[in-house]
Amino acid sequence: MDLSDALWNEAVTASDYTGPDEKYRLAVFEQYKLCVQMADQVSARRNLANTFFLSLNSAVAAALVAAAGGKLADASVWALLAGVLVLLAQCTAWFVIVRSYRLLNAAKFAVIGAFEERLPAFAYSRAEWSALGEGRDWRRFLPLTHVEQWVPVIFAVAYLIGFLALVA
Repeated sequence: MDLSDALWNEAVTASDYTGPDEKYRLAVFEQYKLCVQMADQVSARRNLANTFFLSLNSAVAAALVAAAGGKLADASVWALLAGVLVLLAQCTAWFVIVRSYRLLNAAKFAVIGAFEERLPAFAYSRAEWSALGEGRDWRRFLPLTHVEQWVPVIFAVAYLIGFLALVA
């Protein structure tokens, strides 16, 4: 498929942008720009959340090792269990927050797509998605939020395996 086929909205022409409804179309465009900006801000907040949880997990894991004097194998099972439970709770919160941001952005991009129905181009909702192969081939495009959701799961599994290795 030619990218321009996915980009241009044939229902909207240059003549639609002249005349008495020009202020209305400018207002639609301004709202569209605001929606795109807000979607970008959600992505930035998601990145901050990832940084926060990565740092928090690292700090708690380091505190556990420091509290055990560097010898986790000699630590109390109850102390290790408490630490692992805290880490697992953090991973759960991290997973839920990343999922929530993914769902929020999906809704924002649906709204952006609806706005593009009144604009001359479908830049985000069709053209970009078409250029990325519409997500059919993970080697061509793998949405970052799908990868991000695996990170807290991988951390949680690593914590469980580490705990079981230490108490076994």
